[in-house]
Amino acid sequence: MTHPASQDDSSSQPSQGEPSQAPSGPVRSPTAHGRRRRPGPTRLPALGFGAAQLGNLYRVTTDEEARGAVGAAWDGGVRLFDTAPHYGIGTSERRLGALLASYPREEYLLSTKVGRLLVPGPGDGDDMAHGFAVPDSHRRVWDMSGAGIRRSHVESLERLGLDRVDVLYLHDPEEGPTEQAFAEALPTLAAMREEGLISHVGVGSKDVDVLLRAVRTGLVDVIMLSGRYTLLEQPAAAELLPACLEHGVEVVAVSVFNSGILSRPEVPDDAKYEYGTAPVDLLQRARHLAALAAEHGVQLPDLAVRYPLRHEAVSSVVLGMRTADQVRQNLERFARTIPEELWEQIDA
Repeated sequence: MTHPASQDDSSSQPSQGEPSQAPSGPVRSPTAHGRRRRPGPTRLPALGFGAAQLGNLYRVTTDEEARGAVGAAWDGGVRLFDTAPHYGIGTSERRLGALLASYPREEYLLSTKVGRLLVPGPGDGDDMAHGFAVPDSHRRVWDMSGAGIRRSHVESLERLGLDRVDVLYLHDPEEGPTEQAFAEALPTLAAMREEGLISHVGVGSKDVDVLLRAVRTGLVDVIMLSGRYTLLEQPAAAELLPACLEHGVEVVAVSVFNSGILSRPEVPDDAKYEYGTAPVDLLQRARHLAALAAEHGVQLPDLAVRYPLRHEAVSSVVLGMRTADQVRQNLERFARTIPEELWEQIDA
């Protein structure tokens, strides 16, 4: 069973006793890297809004919270938004589409995902088994056939209330019918790109081997890499990221807090890693990084949101955010200058 969010489930959180506040000065645009982009068909902004929380991830997100989060993201310069049918069994797509309706469509990029169809469910319970506080009026069914991919795309557009998305990701192919994903889904997505139905073909996964296989097909424009190139661990660095550079594939990094262990300035004993209790060696590593950050006047989450973008293959970081305060704090973290000496100590 897939985990609820391929974005990080733990948005950057305020220090204990210290409320989130809006940046006190101008924030550098999250659409700019401060480094040269390589040529290519896509131009993804450096910071994106992950909308899993709009699908009531773990708890109900109120309409006021959702409206405030999207509004704060827009006001802060965020122009990349990501959702999926999986997030709240369509709730995230419906909410995000409605909230973006008041903004000019040509001014932002939107991605969603295919691979799971939503079909009528029992309707007598909830979806907390998948991590979403929504009624189980629908359920997910794997379908990575050509027809299933096209149907999922059309149904997502209906929920979003839009006539197009910019990036369409194949979602978690390692957890569904993997061979069908490569034999049917990816060629179908490539055909849809040629037909002008979508702009960019993507694959989203936490499985480095599956993503590497996808990149090497030559059909993919962008991958969404979940938790495999973070401040804490970098298994994607050996083969996957070099392959992305070789094939001209952009990388969107998600789950950059490794599901919680990097989300606070101080690492608690009960910190989560991969949605479970963090092992002792990773707790020690995270605390060492937190201490280094403090010595240089910054915080552990500041490093976490910036670290992936240090690799030339990584174009964007997408952060899951629920409230306006979370958005503003993440924008502040994203804009904070990290001393080069600190990066050198981390790399040593």
